[in-house]
Amino acid sequence: MKKDHQFKHDNAMKEDKAEKLQENIEKEEESSNIEELKNLEEENAKLKDELLRTLAESENIKKRCAAEIDKNNKYAISSFAKDLLAVADNLDRALNASQNAQSEDAEALREGVELTKKELTHIFEKFGITKMEAIGKTFDPNFHQVIQQVSDPSKPAGTIIEELQTGYMINGRILREAMVVVAKE
Repeated sequence: MKKDHQFKHDNAMKEDKAEKLQENIEKEEESSNIEELKNLEEENAKLKDELLRTLAESENIKKRCAAEIDKNNKYAISSFAKDLLAVADNLDRALNASQNAQSEDAEALREGVELTKKELTHIFEKFGITKMEAIGKTFDPNFHQVIQQVSDPSKPAGTIIEELQTGYMINGRILREAMVVVAKE
């Protein structure tokens, strides 16, 4: 009986050890799972951050591209418009030259040139091309090119007193500087 009792005691101890071993294994697995879960959560947070940054960068690129396309559309005709300014200048010269003519033919020609000039001005406005008003304003090297300086005590120095060639803007950007005469002291 003693042997039986000893055997039962040994078996009980072995079972206890096995239970403790099983508990330790379960605790290690649980600890390992918790650590793995933390690692996965950190990786998930990192990936979400990268995704949000990538999406923000993508949106910024879209906005920059749209702005660039808009800018290109606005100013694509700049060189063509600059060439058309010579036509506008010639129409102005024709109108000025016909001011003194009194014949019916000259009057009809003047009306035709005025209508052509009006149509050209309408087209310029349609595409954002506007005349700059220079006379009476202070000289600004960004918008005006001085051709001559004249003494004029009635005007402050740097005031534009005559415009030799009209300046133009296209959508708020300089297309051609005005050629001007400026008062000096």
